[in-house]
Amino acid sequence: MDLNKVDLNLLKLLSALLTARNVTVAGQMVGLSQPAASRGLARLRQLFNDQLFVRTAQGWQLTPRAEALSGSVARLLEDAKAIVAPATFEPSTAQCRFTIATADHLAALLMPKLLSKLAKHAPGVDLVIPARAGNNIHLVAEGGADFAIGVYDDLPARFYQRRLFNEDFVCLVRRDHPVLAKPFTLAQFASLSHISVSITGMGNSAVDEALAKQGLKRRVAVRLPHFLAAPMLVAETDMVLTLPSRFAQQIASMLPVAVLAHPLNIDSFTPSIIWHGRQHDNPAHIWLRNLIVAIAEEL
Repeated sequence: MDLNKVDLNLLKLLSALLTARNVTVAGQMVGLSQPAASRGLARLRQLFNDQLFVRTAQGWQLTPRAEALSGSVARLLEDAKAIVAPATFEPSTAQCRFTIATADHLAALLMPKLLSKLAKHAPGVDLVIPARAGNNIHLVAEGGADFAIGVYDDLPARFYQRRLFNEDFVCLVRRDHPVLAKPFTLAQFASLSHISVSITGMGNSAVDEALAKQGLKRRVAVRLPHFLAAPMLVAETDMVLTLPSRFAQQIASMLPVAVLAHPLNIDSFTPSIIWHGRQHDNPAHIWLRNLIVAIAEEL
């Protein structure tokens, strides 16, 4: 192959396609319109002599060739960025984009303050929050995201972690719910219909495990994968929702809902920001992750 025919921008599009698995979203990630992204995909198919992405009833699927390319393309682009990256980072003049993989409730909690600080101190820095990919560790490892924010116990080699804050669980009900008229008991909690947020859809939740220890069960009337949608359902029903405390307080300032102390003894948890070792000494990464840590400390 003649390397003069290889356009690095095509590889950037390929990386975005591997991450988003959607032509329109991938185009947005690299600043291309949908028609331009489609033309880029056609050029990639010609370059690799492979379909790479095939539309199915379940959406876009990677071919085996595309799966095999994933890690190599990510590493190549990271190496290219490292070669041209400045030895220092000047936020006020920087023109760059960071990808932060996280769940919607953590994005809602951290991103408004982060965007406010970026607008003031680094107006040329853009953010991308991609679709969730499991626990996002693989996404960071393969270069599809600069950072991930979530709860992590065991990380692979060459990963770094910085804990952000300790978090507890509370209950959320509509503001005029009958349970607000008297002390909220465990029996009342178990008797209500529940909304449960399950990102993966697998395994028992911390609430179900804590109830089982008390010999109790609950009825989950609604199960959904999005934290931001759940409080809107609470505001219009008699159902109860278990949420992280900081996010619940944020929601209570915007919706007609009330926050109650949780009657169950559920272990607290600690979200962290994680990154791969290849970016550990990158001045731009150091600056942004320190900024995120500072915002978390303000919470």
